[in-house]
Amino acid sequence: MQPDHVYIDIRTCDLTLSQVMAEVDRLIREHPEQEIFMDGDAYAIVGRTREVGA
Repeated sequence: MQPDHVYIDIRTCDLTLSQVMAEVDRLIREHPEQEIFMDGDAYAIVGRTREVGA
């Protein structure tokens, strides 16, 4: 399994909530091979490669 790709570190970014949500929408469109989600432990928006058949 590949490590998650951190796209936005919430602790250090200066984006508003609406800007973060717009970035999440963009990431979902640009990376259909990944699940894009908020990782609460990492406090970041991350992408994880989708596992086929799991």
